[in-house]
Amino acid sequence: MMAFSEAIREEARGQRTYARLMLRGVLSVSKLLVTSAGDVKRLRQPRPSEERYVRPQRRYDLPPYSDGMHTCRSNERYLRPTRYCNSRAPEVIALAHALGAYQKPDHEFARAAFEFAKEKMVLEILPIGDVEETLRRGTGTCFGLISVFIALCRAAGIRARYKIYATNMIEAWRDAVIDVDPLVKKWYDMLGYFLLEGEGEAYVDGRWVVAHVGPTAERQAAAGIPITRFGEDSLGIWFFARPGTIMRLESLPLGLAGGTRLLQMIAPGSMERVNVSIQRQIERGRQIIQEAGGVPAYDERARRAGGPKAPKVESQP
Repeated sequence: MMAFSEAIREEARGQRTYARLMLRGVLSVSKLLVTSAGDVKRLRQPRPSEERYVRPQRRYDLPPYSDGMHTCRSNERYLRPTRYCNSRAPEVIALAHALGAYQKPDHEFARAAFEFAKEKMVLEILPIGDVEETLRRGTGTCFGLISVFIALCRAAGIRARYKIYATNMIEAWRDAVIDVDPLVKKWYDMLGYFLLEGEGEAYVDGRWVVAHVGPTAERQAAAGIPITRFGEDSLGIWFFARPGTIMRLESLPLGLAGGTRLLQMIAPGSMERVNVSIQRQIERGRQIIQEAGGVPAYDERARRAGGPKAPKVESQP
């Protein structure tokens, strides 16, 4: 009980932190729109000479759903459906069963859900939507992919939550997702504290275990960092949380999806440029892995090199 009492207090602290960041963010975005009006007009649509984004083919087949598939129906905190994370959607339930829900031990299933969300799904910058839409598409924002992991865990009766923070990132990551577009770069430089990133956490074996599912192995290879495993934190590897901004929440907070919709409305060309860059990063990482002799060989080499900082296991009591 003590662990979940502390989790509730952590939730309240996180909500206060998010509200503070939102207020500062709204004021700064309003100012930015005024000062960057010329850039928005010039860059909001791709130029005819620019490469256009083509969504990659889905890396998996969705298993069929059938009536009577067992799923968690509890309305307890961290087990119930939440905003954009419907753990009772047919797509989620069927996939959870295909991954071994109610057959594998909790830790083994959570690791399988992590591997699926991390390696079978692809990052795409687009408005945040429902988890079943993300699964049908095969792509999503980092928060969309985290929601897939959390929904799968909850469907299997494993408590799961979001870990969100305002972040800085290593240069190799920034080159691919920020500096590739002049408008996004300008916004990041002015609003860096408001750029939110996240991870999932699953409660298994009496502790919260972190799961960072945003990057595939190819993207991590392109950045020269180890291939993250279940239980290894992204913080200190390629992201760095700004002090006092780590939030652990049951649900994606209000306003987060609105930010992605606003970006699409204001600067669809910028979103497309970033998505093109992500695909280039995947192709570059695929080649690096192939030249290294496969994922295990690349990962062993990257861990020996250390990268920005060697991964460490994080859990919460």
